[in-house]
Amino acid sequence: METYQIVAVIGVLIFMYFLFRNKKSAQKEINNLNEIEYGSSSNMKFVDVAGNYEAKESLMEIVDFIKNPEKYVRFNARMPKGILLYGSPGTGKTLMAKALAGEAGVPFYAVSGSDFVQVYAGLGAGRIRTLFNKAKKSGKSVIFIDEIDAIGKRRMGGNMRGSDEGDRTLNALLTEMSGFADDSGTVVVAATNRIDTLDPALLRPGRFDRQIEVMLPDRNARKDIIQLYLSGKKAGKDISLDNIADMTVYFSGAMIENLINEAALLAIRENSEEIKGEHINQAYIEVLAGTEKKNPEENSREKTVTAYHEAGHAFVSKYLMPDNKIIRVSIIPTSKGAGGYTLSTTGETEVVTKKRIRDQLAVLMAGRVSEEIFFGRENITIGAQNDIEKATSLAVDYIAKYGMDDEVAFVNLSVLSEKLNIPLSSVEKSVKSLAAEIYGQVVSLVESNKDKVEQIAMLLMEKEIIHEEELSSIINA
Repeated sequence: METYQIVAVIGVLIFMYFLFRNKKSAQKEINNLNEIEYGSSSNMKFVDVAGNYEAKESLMEIVDFIKNPEKYVRFNARMPKGILLYGSPGTGKTLMAKALAGEAGVPFYAVSGSDFVQVYAGLGAGRIRTLFNKAKKSGKSVIFIDEIDAIGKRRMGGNMRGSDEGDRTLNALLTEMSGFADDSGTVVVAATNRIDTLDPALLRPGRFDRQIEVMLPDRNARKDIIQLYLSGKKAGKDISLDNIADMTVYFSGAMIENLINEAALLAIRENSEEIKGEHINQAYIEVLAGTEKKNPEENSREKTVTAYHEAGHAFVSKYLMPDNKIIRVSIIPTSKGAGGYTLSTTGETEVVTKKRIRDQLAVLMAGRVSEEIFFGRENITIGAQNDIEKATSLAVDYIAKYGMDDEVAFVNLSVLSEKLNIPLSSVEKSVKSLAAEIYGQVVSLVESNKDKVEQIAMLLMEKEIIHEEELSSIINA
């Protein structure tokens, strides 16, 4: 044979080898489809989940439906086939689904949306069908799909994507949800942090027709959650549930659990017999700001700049929002890379107004403003990086989402851009204008109170850490 013929034969053989290997891999994946174990059981009850009172009340009706579906059929009443739990991360959506199955005493089929995102065509849809077939054979059951946005994202209108694997998987889910009988006792529960991204077909009646928001806990709910997590640990009598509840405004249930666990680890590290209030306070600081370095490298210039930076934050925060409680102002570097920090809490019942958002923007800018006033514009540092990111995000929401800009008025620019398919160039201009306006106001405020800001900075350089009482005594003097 000629050389080129030998090369051609070898090339064909190599191609056939890889083709055969890929087919075997695909077939193996398909065979594994039926080997996936979806089923599990849940012993959790609603008493094991603190807070979420309204969500639990809605789900208790579903428990009755699962246990006694014939009662609802007798009145020709259709119970929701799908329950969508949505809300911020860590609010307890998965716990609520487990408690639902535990209360009803039925099999709990728990999967994640990512389980159905597959490389090979048809596998995602096949896994959906397998999941529902297993549930149907079990009779009464709860199917739980966590992070459903992985397969349920809104399909692009006017775009021919019918052969897309994600669409096939979503279509299989929609078909299966429409396919089981109203009196089957099977309920599909899904969870997502992004309900706004879901396809409308998922949210229509007959699919996920009951949508329950699992919200961040209020003060009473936080006390219940704190008590629940402390009940399984050795907690000291000096621990105040009220104080912890006040500190943890805007904490999710998962964040509170982590706080209590960190406090327990601190107690163990110190060979303490119990968790004390000081452990909770220290854990709170470490969770939010990071662990303070024990022996930071001494740098007088850096320490001075940080002191004035944090003094700016602390002063403007207390001056503009006197109801805010300043828990701690520190210039000790932390494990999260911060040179210093100012921790404060706000009343959760306070209405978020236009003025309050502008005040929050002012507080975020105050650190950089203080650096500029005391050290000059040419000597400002990169310490405001995180402040700038937060301020920019808040300013965009102020303009585009909340409709608080006088020129934009009662318009959500994000919706306008999506509907008209136009760029949001006007938002950039408005955000820059808003930031410049408030920055100028903060400069005037700090300039007219330089002596008090400097007193706070000097006290910080002396003590490294100050609290509410010391700060208030300077501001109110």
